[in-house]
Amino acid sequence: MRVAIAGAGAVGRSIAQELLENGHEVLLIDKNPKAIKVEMVPRAEWLLADACEISALDDAALERCQVVVASSGDDKVNLVVSLLAKTEYGVPRVVARINHPNNEWLFNESWGVDVAVSTPRLLSALVEEAVSVGDLVRLMTFRQGEANLVELTLPEDAPLGGQRVGSVDWPRDTALVAILREGRVLVPTADDTLEPGDELMFLASQDVEDELAELLGGH
Repeated sequence: MRVAIAGAGAVGRSIAQELLENGHEVLLIDKNPKAIKVEMVPRAEWLLADACEISALDDAALERCQVVVASSGDDKVNLVVSLLAKTEYGVPRVVARINHPNNEWLFNESWGVDVAVSTPRLLSALVEEAVSVGDLVRLMTFRQGEANLVELTLPEDAPLGGQRVGSVDWPRDTALVAILREGRVLVPTADDTLEPGDELMFLASQDVEDELAELLGGH
């Protein structure tokens, strides 16, 4: 998979390293010469250019990318890059970094964003997840489908404890995608049981979150 990352700061370079280690092709784009640190990610391609300009994205051959990551520290830049990637080059998957929580409402399909990642929201969610049992915690929003990645740790007294996954009448537009149990990641099947202490990961539409939390015995 070929991935273009707009913004070669610490965040962009870290994403690039992870993707390269997983066997993907990565292009880092930044207009600041000081950000072009080839020696830090030598296996990546580098482009000194303004990712908000069509000519730069033409040079980057963005039409050959399956994913574009807008990871700069400027929300305006990330929105413009996302919009151009989606509308001008038809990139299938656009992931954008949100720097300021007040701008979160802008990062949706209207601006070409498939997945918006808010660092403040993610950090606060992880804090909540660490201290809360029985609370539904939203970890990530997929704007195009109005779906959220949510997590809940099943309480000891949860009514679903011991029941089979396939026997539960889950709310509409809800998918149990993973069970984290004793350090293991389980891909759930209909015959797996739900046990107290399980961390359950769901993809669910926003309007059924309360129903899902009530079903699981959450707060």
